[in-house]
Amino acid sequence: MPERKRKLKIVLIHIVLLPTVLFVFYFFTLAPKPWTGVDEAVVEKIAKEHGREARKPLIDPGEGDLLLFAFLVAGAVGGFAAGYYWRKLVGEKKDKG
Repeated sequence: MPERKRKLKIVLIHIVLLPTVLFVFYFFTLAPKPWTGVDEAVVEKIAKEHGREARKPLIDPGEGDLLLFAFLVAGAVGGFAAGYYWRKLVGEKKDKG
């Protein structure tokens, strides 16, 4: 009997998740144009209004999402380190003596 309940839960989860994932994928493919970032939509617009043009960045990450990937990796490394040392970070201090 427990095996049957487990299978039923798995089937119900799939019945809910599959249409949800398909809907989300479909919804985000309906976008008429690619979204612009804050730099293009706000900062460059205001800079042009005040007579200043955009310059090349000091550290150029190149095309694509390389900078986003670097932040993702740094966050993952920090998260793993915080998780590994969690007890030392937030644990109660032991009084010696």
